Amino acid sequence: MDLSDKTAIVTGGGTGIGRATSLLLAKRGVAVAVNYSRSQEDAEETVQLIKREGGRAIAVQANVSRDEEVKAMVQQVAGQFGTVDLLVNNASITRHIPLDDLEAATDEVWDELFSVNVKGMFHCAKAVSPYMKTTGHGAIVNVGSIAGQTGLGSSLPYAVSKAAVHGLTKSLARALSPAIRVNCVVPGAVATRWWSGREEQMKLLAPQLLLQRISTPEDIAQLICAALEQEAMTGQIITVDGGQTL
Repeated sequence: MDLSDKTAIVTGGGTGIGRATSLLLAKRGVAVAVNYSRSQEDAEETVQLIKREGGRAIAVQANVSRDEEVKAMVQQVAGQFGTVDLLVNNASITRHIPLDDLEAATDEVWDELFSVNVKGMFHCAKAVSPYMKTTGHGAIVNVGSIAGQTGLGSSLPYAVSKAAVHGLTKSLARALSPAIRVNCVVPGAVATRWWSGREEQMKLLAPQLLLQRISTPEDIAQLICAALEQEAMTGQIITVDGGQTL
């Protein structure tokens, strides 16, 4: 798929992987809706970075865990740009809890993480799918995590939520075919603000990876854009982790 002149929504688009993806899509001629829940300043800054380079972008607020807010966001974007062709389901949250501390994995933590990380992606896919079906084409990329493959992550509920994202990708690929392709990009460690305060841990990890480097948000954005473009692929879980899981 030629991405130029298409419209994309990038959830959690103001920072990290979301920002890198928003900027790269804009460079490819995409009109980008930068979604945020609370980080309005970051989202607006991303929009300004795009506009300075001659691109088209708006910031749109919605908590993806709330279905009605997602519907309103998608309607706003379609009203501004005409339709929605691309969706990058990037918005996620976590709680840092030792994996073996089962008591700390409360119902509140489970519900919060699944509401955003899994149901949020479903809400967004559901809201954009009518627009994509009307035009006869569309592409969705969900951002997973190697935590969903290895079971090891910032918390047990987080790892399980990302495993659910991988399963959601396959089910959506079946449900939305043939008009809409759905794939999942699965990063390993990425140098984003999630690592804030853990720089020493990152330095220790890097030499253990086959490629001996921590991925950048730009690395992940490149693969997200490639997955959006690739017309012969759907339902795939694509890992980009510097050889971490291998």
